[in-house]
Amino acid sequence: MSNIKVGDKVRFLNSTGGGVVRSFKGKDQVLVEDEDGFEVPALIRECVVVGDSEMQVHSSRRSPLPSVAQAPVTQPKKPEPQPEMEKVTETAEGERLNIYLAYLPIEPAKVMQGSGYETYFINDSNYYLFFNYMNRQNNSWISRYNGIVEPNTQIFLEEFGKEGLNDLERICVQLIAFKKDKPYSLKNAISVELHLDTVKFYKQHCFMENDFFDEDAMVYPIVRQDIPEKELLISAAELQQAMQQKVHEDRRAPQTIVKKKATDSSILEVDLHITELLDNTNGLSNADMLNYQLEKFHEVLAKYAANKGQKIVFIHGKGDGVLRKAIEKELKTRYKQYYYQDASFREYGFGATMVTIK
Repeated sequence: MSNIKVGDKVRFLNSTGGGVVRSFKGKDQVLVEDEDGFEVPALIRECVVVGDSEMQVHSSRRSPLPSVAQAPVTQPKKPEPQPEMEKVTETAEGERLNIYLAYLPIEPAKVMQGSGYETYFINDSNYYLFFNYMNRQNNSWISRYNGIVEPNTQIFLEEFGKEGLNDLERICVQLIAFKKDKPYSLKNAISVELHLDTVKFYKQHCFMENDFFDEDAMVYPIVRQDIPEKELLISAAELQQAMQQKVHEDRRAPQTIVKKKATDSSILEVDLHITELLDNTNGLSNADMLNYQLEKFHEVLAKYAANKGQKIVFIHGKGDGVLRKAIEKELKTRYKQYYYQDASFREYGFGATMVTIK
């Protein structure tokens, strides 16, 4: 498609629409002006030329009007046939909204060093979506991409480097669903905020097999079965109360005197990070993942309940402290007879708890 030039009339290969090429954006994108006068970014490889630079020159807002005195008298041209609008193929499952964001590394082999990344918006439904993709900076939101996406379609939003990861810690997607020229069920306007763990972008195993791409990707659900995704949050007051209570308990708990350092091969390590327990988390909410981690916690304690003196280190990570707080609650209620404490800071930092079977 390298023969595309400014002024060419093009149509899109992977979506409905097209227009006149007005300028180039980088080495692989062009800005296409549609029939309403809006400029839409598109990948060059997804455009096909359907007319030369003489097409639609008078419909452009930027084109000067020809001089009446100098205009030659010509026979009216027959209008060119317009490409037919593709008929939307609907599915029974598509009557419910399933919307996702996906992040793919440009160079998968260089994820550890900080590859560039691509962002895609996935509309797995029978509805058109008018949407706005944003990130938060300080106390304000900045729109990164907005537009309309067709039913059962995924579109490219942007490319960014590792230096842009910090801007993606808090993101938001707002959307309105509708159908064209047919009746449909009313869907509420949706606004979903998500917190992205940007450290995962440097971990190869966090990009996983999925239903939408041939390549491994991180897929974040925005809406599933018409239900907007919600984060599992703990209030600051509850977190502060739990931390203060733990300080008092740790101070009063019996402390073992260690006279010389020795390795203890009997200590069992159990990594409760969800990426270590499951190969694929697609379709799971934050609450689902937390419940799965707690089930694994209970399963391990039940297995070693008869091993008096057994030490088990549960690696839960620091994060937002949700899993840690849930584990401590279980130890205080269901396992009061067991002794627990923070695991070795040198080995695990603040991200692990050691339980001793009593």
